[in-house]
Amino acid sequence: MLRRIFVFVALLSIPSVVRSAAPAVAEPAVISSGWQLQDVAKVPQPGAEVASAHFKTKGWHAATVPGTVLTTLVNDHVYPEPLYGENNRPESIPESLCRTSYWYRTEVKIPKEYTGKHIWLNFDGINYASTIWVNGTQAGTTRGAFIRGKFDITANVKPGKKAIIAVLVAPQPHPGEPHEHTLRAGMGQNGGITAIDGPTFLSTIGWDWLPAIRDRDTGIWQKVYLSATGPVLVKEPLVTTDLPLPSIDSSDVAVQATVENVTDQPQKGILKGTIDHPTDKDLSAGAPGDIAFEQPVEIAAHSSQKVNFDKTTTPALHMDHPRLWWPNGYGPQNLYTLHLSFEQDGAPSDAQDVSFGVRKIAYSVPDSENLTISVNGARVFIRGGNWGLDEGLKRIPRARLDAEIHMHQLAHLNLIRNWVGQSTGEDFYELCDKYGLLIWDEFFQPNPNDGPDPTDLDKYMANVRDKILHFRNHPSIAVWCARNEGFPPREIDDRLRVLMAELEPTRRYQPSSTSGAGVRSHGPYSWRTPREFYKITDDFFKTETGSMSVPTLDSIHGMMPKKDWEIITDDWAEHDFAKGAQRGDLYPAIVASRYGKVRNLADFVRKAQLMNYEAFRAMYEGRNAQLFHPATAIITWMSHPAQPSFVWQLYHYDMEPNASLFAVRSAGEMVHIQFNQENGELQVINNLPDAFNSGTAHVTIYNLDGSVAYEHDSPVNAPAATAVGLGPVQFPERLSDVHFIKADLRDPAGKIVSTNFYWRAAPEHQDDLTDLNKLAAVTLESQVARKDADGKCQVTVTLKNTSANIALMTHVQLRRKKSGERVLPVFYDGNYITLVPNEQRTITLEADENELNGEDALVMVDGWNVTVAAASAKGVVIAPNVDAQPDHSPETGLPFQTEALR
Repeated sequence: MLRRIFVFVALLSIPSVVRSAAPAVAEPAVISSGWQLQDVAKVPQPGAEVASAHFKTKGWHAATVPGTVLTTLVNDHVYPEPLYGENNRPESIPESLCRTSYWYRTEVKIPKEYTGKHIWLNFDGINYASTIWVNGTQAGTTRGAFIRGKFDITANVKPGKKAIIAVLVAPQPHPGEPHEHTLRAGMGQNGGITAIDGPTFLSTIGWDWLPAIRDRDTGIWQKVYLSATGPVLVKEPLVTTDLPLPSIDSSDVAVQATVENVTDQPQKGILKGTIDHPTDKDLSAGAPGDIAFEQPVEIAAHSSQKVNFDKTTTPALHMDHPRLWWPNGYGPQNLYTLHLSFEQDGAPSDAQDVSFGVRKIAYSVPDSENLTISVNGARVFIRGGNWGLDEGLKRIPRARLDAEIHMHQLAHLNLIRNWVGQSTGEDFYELCDKYGLLIWDEFFQPNPNDGPDPTDLDKYMANVRDKILHFRNHPSIAVWCARNEGFPPREIDDRLRVLMAELEPTRRYQPSSTSGAGVRSHGPYSWRTPREFYKITDDFFKTETGSMSVPTLDSIHGMMPKKDWEIITDDWAEHDFAKGAQRGDLYPAIVASRYGKVRNLADFVRKAQLMNYEAFRAMYEGRNAQLFHPATAIITWMSHPAQPSFVWQLYHYDMEPNASLFAVRSAGEMVHIQFNQENGELQVINNLPDAFNSGTAHVTIYNLDGSVAYEHDSPVNAPAATAVGLGPVQFPERLSDVHFIKADLRDPAGKIVSTNFYWRAAPEHQDDLTDLNKLAAVTLESQVARKDADGKCQVTVTLKNTSANIALMTHVQLRRKKSGERVLPVFYDGNYITLVPNEQRTITLEADENELNGEDALVMVDGWNVTVAAASAKGVVIAPNVDAQPDHSPETGLPFQTEALR
């Protein structure tokens, strides 16, 4: 159930004190416990008193840090879970939260080992503005959600003693008046006046994928920690790498850092650096070992100095046989570690560790004027997903975020677009590095129609500058973009260009997400027939286009109360199912017209999975068809949901994938066979930087009754990074009105490289697939096995169709046997598969062993016309999912609630 997931999120977002692994300097201490929260209106005392030892916090809320104000109030049972049902309506959670300032307060013991050092209080992110007090003294302020704060509190605290920290957090000045999502009013206008505040979570005023979050995500939403240093700090490290393309046998590395003297006396010492090579077990012969370098530095009082190392001064920074970082699908994600320390008299004053990848990104190719991203000399066809916001209330523990980005890797995506910079956090970047997801990263301006330009440019640029300095060493970042669907004002653009020249010597600066070098946005965003996704005009690097994406039956049950399951109410509109760019108001009629009258919710979900698969596969295959000539990218709107939703997602908020993810996974294979649904041609798509030769394409056409109507083989020789046409599929004259196309690609050894399956109606009624309801029921034979190792539970499911009929869109789902509850998340290497007569397929499922709660595993199977014969093995059973079948529920017709439309 969705409510269980919310508890999971809340618990994971309250970490305990964590110690850094840096061995030679005083270790940071994360402050995540003991925090309390109160409305400023209930605290008449000034900050100096609130931050004093004698102040009493009777009646304050136990606060979640990191977390927002609303997260705390939900966890403290003041308000219900906002994203369930219609709990988020202003009648339940007041809009006044976004116009209220709050005090956060905690007591923390200063580590005794900080004795004799400079002691710092660090904040990684506070929304929107803050004033920080320590032991009755004001320590500093922050302005803007994305800027870090680092405050010297040495004079105000004593090592080994307790300190009082109090933070007055103010919301953004212009929270705006949100549009309430209803069936009658639809999604309404996105955004509003909130954009004038610039560096904040502007989407929380409400968008067509998120209702207004009542506190606008005000709060200490990022990590708070203490640290200690000597008199000299190591700051703003930068690592750049260069490859002598087309050769990738060597790399030149350059390292830059700023050292700052925070004392009244001049300081001298040695800035030392080491680079550790990746430690994975397949370290190749000739790969470099650890690299060491150093430079003596003298720094005047209260001043800073940049120190540079490169191959001219440090020959060891010329690497032979470097371990490269590659995007997902193109190679491994090797990461090096740079350790920098400033040492005085043999002792470290400060140190920083930086993870980086050796890679080179280019943005153009000789045979195209369109933006074309290449990594290490290999053209990368961008298959990406837009993230509007990582989570509605910024509840993003690392374990959850890891699962989400892992899902993107499984979908064969290679880029995430961080829309308007709303998903900024260290874990996000680290996990994109880990899984090979490039990042199109943006700053904090929406479409000009969605809100005004920021007025405080200094504050805006300070947040932009700190974001770049914070994250620029991550190899995953490919592009910095100034604005969504519009150009930044001239004064911002001018300052950004100066900033990029100063801070970003290698990456592309893109002023707009919808202009220049074939870059286009602007959807469309509603469901379309597959053939419509093949129409490309001037949108060659497509940054936004999407479709409805209905979740599984269980996910719908978990996101709203039972009263709303069998009638489309305002609860559905709250979760994005209404009129707007997604055209939710028209979608049920399209489903009925294409696949037959909707009988109930189970039937709607069953049909919607076919709609999901058709649209999302074609979204990517339509661009595959013109690979690099001229298409260079497709970024779906959206891949990731910020709340439980019916639209624009590859997986649901509860982490269960729907058919959309597996459609994208199919279309995104590095070597892929596809049927062009616009012109009827069979194509092989080779994304690899090497040719695919001497392969064989086999196409089979099946009638509705499962009989074979046509077969044909074609030789395949596909050059690198090319879409190869194999000619049109020759459909026989006698063919059932609805029929099927199965395309298989084999390598020279006869091994299947890619397989693909389509359902198709006769051209004279090409959008009428209602005959699929005549498919005979199929009971699949099954085998199942379970293996637990290293904390993971791996289940293999083998399904065989021994009937004479097609088993369409077979779906497997992992549960706990005793409780029947779903295991979430689960990582499937395939799902929603179709089996032709006598075909057998194996699916592997992987989950955290702890998520099974000590129970046996239960694999449930459903599909369009599919059930399964029960089977079992040690620790696992397989059984049909009866609840997913429409016959198991009363017929309701799933109507719209008519009074809500008036």
